[in-house]
Amino acid sequence: MSTLGLMTPPSHPSPCIILIGMAASGKSTVGKELARELAWAFLDSDHLIEATYGQPLQTILESLGKESFLRVESALLCTLKVSRTVIATGGSVVYREETMLHLASLGTIVHLDVAWPVIEQRLIRNPQRGLVIAKEQTLANLFNERRSLYRRWGGVRVPAHAESPKEYAKRIIQELLPTI
Repeated sequence: MSTLGLMTPPSHPSPCIILIGMAASGKSTVGKELARELAWAFLDSDHLIEATYGQPLQTILESLGKESFLRVESALLCTLKVSRTVIATGGSVVYREETMLHLASLGTIVHLDVAWPVIEQRLIRNPQRGLVIAKEQTLANLFNERRSLYRRWGGVRVPAHAESPKEYAKRIIQELLPTI
């Protein structure tokens, strides 16, 4: 116990599960189910940024610009000291090596690998979603650019199938069972 009467964090925290993947790959939706199945906490890094700035993600992106946004995202995520938490990251998190190294120190990084046609349809249905993309870049180019980064950083790659978020979460748990 601390002097405030609160429990102090363990010196050897339990690992986290960090979800990476393209925008609209289902990180938040599947992450919530995964956290529920494990009885762990859930943290959405995009919501953390929104809460920090008190504005929607797209407004923050437009205000800061791509490079400044990536610095802010990295700075916030590199302060995380959590355990037994499923972390749904923003799709752009893979651009900063220091961020990915910090996240990897927290636990297993899982790449939610969703095919381009599915991502494209989901992004088209939600054009207001915050998306870190250069003005001259197409969504397909962005997808291809990030795909290699997701594969680089994803310690575990879990391809998406036509399954519910709950089924997908259970499949991830089965894949990670020895490590969690």
